[in-house]
Amino acid sequence: MREENWMDSNKAKKNLLIYAHYYIPDAASTGQILCELAEGMLDRFNITVICVVPSYLGTIDEQYKTKKYYRENINGVEVLRIRVPEFSKANKKSRIKNIVSYFFGAMGATFKVGKQDYVFSISQPPILGGLLGVWGKWVKHAKFIYNIQDFNPEQVLAIGYSKSKKITDLMMHFDKFSCKKSNLVITVGRDLVQTLKNRFEGKKVPNFVMINNWINEKEIYPLSSDDENVMQFKKKYGLEDKFVIMYSGNIGLYYDLENLIKVLKKFRKGYNKEGIYEPGPKTKDGREVVFAFVGAGPVLDKLVNYSKKHCFENIVFIPYQEKSQLNYSLNAGDVHWCVNAKGIKGVSCPSKAYGIMAAGKAILGVLEDGSEIRSLIEECGCGKCCEPGEYGKIAAEIRYFISKAGSPELEKMGRSGREYLEKNLTKEVSVRRYEEEILKL
Repeated sequence: MREENWMDSNKAKKNLLIYAHYYIPDAASTGQILCELAEGMLDRFNITVICVVPSYLGTIDEQYKTKKYYRENINGVEVLRIRVPEFSKANKKSRIKNIVSYFFGAMGATFKVGKQDYVFSISQPPILGGLLGVWGKWVKHAKFIYNIQDFNPEQVLAIGYSKSKKITDLMMHFDKFSCKKSNLVITVGRDLVQTLKNRFEGKKVPNFVMINNWINEKEIYPLSSDDENVMQFKKKYGLEDKFVIMYSGNIGLYYDLENLIKVLKKFRKGYNKEGIYEPGPKTKDGREVVFAFVGAGPVLDKLVNYSKKHCFENIVFIPYQEKSQLNYSLNAGDVHWCVNAKGIKGVSCPSKAYGIMAAGKAILGVLEDGSEIRSLIEECGCGKCCEPGEYGKIAAEIRYFISKAGSPELEKMGRSGREYLEKNLTKEVSVRRYEEEILKL
């Protein structure tokens, strides 16, 4: 009887297909968000995810190299994985080949997942993510929800990734097409809403809503500095008894990290080009200052080479952390960078801010005035911000945080961020809003 009731309940749910590109165990932030969204909506939907085999860092495990498709059930979510070629994030051609393989593989996989009432796609990979949603809508005769985490070609134009106007105009044509064909566009920031409106220049704007991203505040939370796991993390990477200013996340093209690391020369510990040893700054309580970069991405090699060339002894590079270790790594930082390159306002929203706030840490924001995350930081007072490209002011903010090491002021910033997140940016609040907006269609 119980089994029959369960089957009836399952049949009563609507079917929702998600094109995710990356999904757990991959460390991509969008993959983590979509995992929590999918699992959080299982009470209202039967959910299927189409994604690639685990490959976010470019390599693929042998167990995923023999078949074209792999089926899994992860915590109640049906997952259909597509085999794609390995790639290097530093090699544009191999990256494009990988993405195109996912796109066509996902189109084929759409025929393998049965009836769907809703199709949900994100703006990753750029342009193709939206087109997959349109394809799914047509093939499945379903309603299409387009979740825009990043606007392209606006992002491409902001960093000069493509110089071809023909290419960027074509990208804009296709992504506007995806927006028009959607039943609902969901953006993740107030500034992104304005970008959507600007695209259509006062003409009919597609149906839209803004829902913030989130962090699972029950998995990421403040820990004491002497927590055993935090101490183990610090010891492993030479951060013991140091004042740690940390960047954690994708070391990619949209954050101006190549120029930000040059600012750190003012705080270097090591030999300068004249062969004179510079001891580096210390906090009032005698701790050395260390800059930690946690993650990977196409800019990582440039940062590593710069650090070596200029003989930094107080820059540490740490690999991506498994989700189970993320709370300890975030808590190992005293202050966290949250940065975007100039021109990214209204284009992208760095979700890393939510993890920093959840861990109760102060934020050093390099973000444009009026951008979603800067607005959140200023609303709750959880950090200090300056404009991208204002490198003198960025150096001044670093000095400020060093001068306040261990102070009640820094602790208050971290606490304010955590309290604001608990009230406004929890997983439960955002997931419920996704459910409500989808079921309205």
